[in-house]
Amino acid sequence: MLNRVISAVYPLATFVTLIAIWYGAVKIFHVPSYLLPLPGDVVQRIREDFWFLLSNSWVTTYITLGGFLLSIAVGVPLAILLVASRTLERAVMPWLILSQTFPKVALAPLIVVWFGLGLGPKLVIAFLVAFFPILVSTVVGLRSIEREMLELASSTRASTLQTFFHFRLPTALPNIFAGMKVSVAFSVVGAVIAEWVGATEGLGYLLLQANANLDTSLLFAVLVILLIIGVLLYYAVEFLERLVIPWHNTIRLQNMTA
Repeated sequence: MLNRVISAVYPLATFVTLIAIWYGAVKIFHVPSYLLPLPGDVVQRIREDFWFLLSNSWVTTYITLGGFLLSIAVGVPLAILLVASRTLERAVMPWLILSQTFPKVALAPLIVVWFGLGLGPKLVIAFLVAFFPILVSTVVGLRSIEREMLELASSTRASTLQTFFHFRLPTALPNIFAGMKVSVAFSVVGAVIAEWVGATEGLGYLLLQANANLDTSLLFAVLVILLIIGVLLYYAVEFLERLVIPWHNTIRLQNMTA
């Protein structure tokens, strides 16, 4: 319990320090509010436009979760196929790596041209941003099984499917969840990029409007909300990780307290 309190104090102290530096910099250097508003002004803007910001937050969160779940639904099975077939990996993996060199911001308008407006293109963009971390982490996890584990499976005369579900998959779960935590953060970025193209609502759309109108307080308010969404989703995945593989987290916590 004490270790959890201490682990929570450190990020809180960092947050307070950053806010103090922000406040001090604005006051000492007399920075105009249209360049950098005070933290209190941002909080006040969130309070004034709370319901408006909340309604747009739901839109962005929906796209974020859609792209994230789609990346899991595609990334994990594809990783399993790549591990199962060296031929398929050699044929597909170089192109998947090459696809990551294309900036998603540049691809977003093309996706809208291909798929039109609406929810579909936004989910595709969020998926493209979030997909690769899960794929790579799953491939690494499935291949990280120790030779002794495979020999144990062979000694028990386990079939290929039994070996996969009882040996390979449990060993890969920590890596899969690590990829999911990276992916859910990327999904927020993907949702914002998606809303920059052909959207009329959402936090990404509000960012464009605030930037066009030089409404810096709204700009920072949206950034704060995006930060909160990203942190909440990250810890939601971490909570799910603790439920699914408690043995992994127990070992990690024991190492931290040792």
